Amino acid sequence: MACSSHPPPSTDADKATSASISAVHPDIIQTHILTRLDGPTLASAACTSSELQALASHQLLWANICHSTWPSTAAPRVRQVISTFPAGPLSFFSDSFPLLANLEPSTATATSGIAPKHDQDRPCELISAVDIYHRGKLILSKVIETETVTGWFRCSPFRIDLLEPKDVVPTQIKYPEGQEADTCRDLGDQLTLSWIMIDPTGRRAMNLSSHAPVSVQRHWLSGEVHARFSLILPGEKATASEHVQCGILVTCGGSEGGEMQIREVSLQVEDMDGMHLNGKEGLVILERALEGRKGRKGRRRVAEGRKRYEEYLERKKERKERKLRTEGTLDTLCVAFGSTMAKKAGGKRVVNSRGKPFTTMEQEEKEGGKSLSSLLCFVFLRGYGATLQLLFSQGNPLTHTKITGFKLIYL
Repeated sequence: MACSSHPPPSTDADKATSASISAVHPDIIQTHILTRLDGPTLASAACTSSELQALASHQLLWANICHSTWPSTAAPRVRQVISTFPAGPLSFFSDSFPLLANLEPSTATATSGIAPKHDQDRPCELISAVDIYHRGKLILSKVIETETVTGWFRCSPFRIDLLEPKDVVPTQIKYPEGQEADTCRDLGDQLTLSWIMIDPTGRRAMNLSSHAPVSVQRHWLSGEVHARFSLILPGEKATASEHVQCGILVTCGGSEGGEMQIREVSLQVEDMDGMHLNGKEGLVILERALEGRKGRKGRRRVAEGRKRYEEYLERKKERKERKLRTEGTLDTLCVAFGSTMAKKAGGKRVVNSRGKPFTTMEQEEKEGGKSLSSLLCFVFLRGYGATLQLLFSQGNPLTHTKITGFKLIYL
């Protein structure tokens, strides 16, 4: 069938829309209409016509949207970095607003990323732009820079603290008293957080927050409220870091006057075994995420973030149960192996290096040697230092046995 080269006829509605837009002066649209839109709405409007697309592409318009959405981006350092992005504030917004879409773990090693890179090719610093809101009102906005090149950062647990240990941020919010779960739930419904991680070298950015808390709990001892925001990122396939959690913990306490204080805001990266990744491993995870595709915009990002967190907890639970089953099987095999070796040792004659029966002292040394050999076999199969420590702490005779001058022939 031949295809017509003529474009489809325009409908009356299309002509009316085009005519109505053309009838309005561009300055009026750009100054009085587009400035009233938020980022997602402006992006949708730009897709309706070429005229709106041209008007909605001005950098100043998107810069104002970035500053109103995330006040921390108005800091001089952040503004300078945003200006280096390919399309300036528009690129920054498209990177920072949505959730990550690519959640498939990589088959590369945990320290190699998507493609092998030298350390000098990785970002030498990361910039965190953080904003916390309560009922839509800004209560904390701060920018912090983190260097990533020192051995201290690469070998220590990946952790970024927004506040100094003794710093607190006072608010005018009444601190929720009482131990009822409803008080924490109400606070969780009112808090929102944005943590934008910026790579100034690669001119990339992403938001590490779930926007709304995935869990809010009161500490049983201190009474502080812990609000957790989370983003699940892909890691290395078939390992504990197959999926990792970028967890942001906001700790709130009460002042003497009854107002709420923000006492801690920290970011850590945790694998499915509950172990915190070090700086080098965490940097690779973040680098892979910065290179990934973005998706899920608008209000759906809150529901999607909570869904991913719940799926992560379920995978974490399944992995723990699987490890317990495996360890139980290993314990059974080790007990059976030890029992078999003990029977073999009891049925064979053991002589010293002179070919004569053991003396009393040599017999004690022999028993210590048996214990040592059995213990080494057990530890080799189990692979746990805790087992070795436990056996030593139970008065095992091998702790004071000196093995010399004889040979064991039962193995």
